[in-house]
Amino acid sequence: MSVVSTARAAEQAARERAVEDAIHSGEMEGLSVSHAFESDAAEYARGAIDVDEFGRRVRARNGVA
Repeated sequence: MSVVSTARAAEQAARERAVEDAIHSGEMEGLSVSHAFESDAAEYARGAIDVDEFGRRVRARNGVA
């Protein structure tokens, strides 16, 4: 595995972990996530969208500026 692919794999793993942690934190507070959030979160975890786009989608869906 090349250094670049190793770094990308590590970045993806970090994004996946961040998504899992965020969902778990919400669940601990009695919240749940929508299928739309899960879809966006999966795109973010894969690296298909960046954190800014992920945030824009979440805010738009929830009517937050």
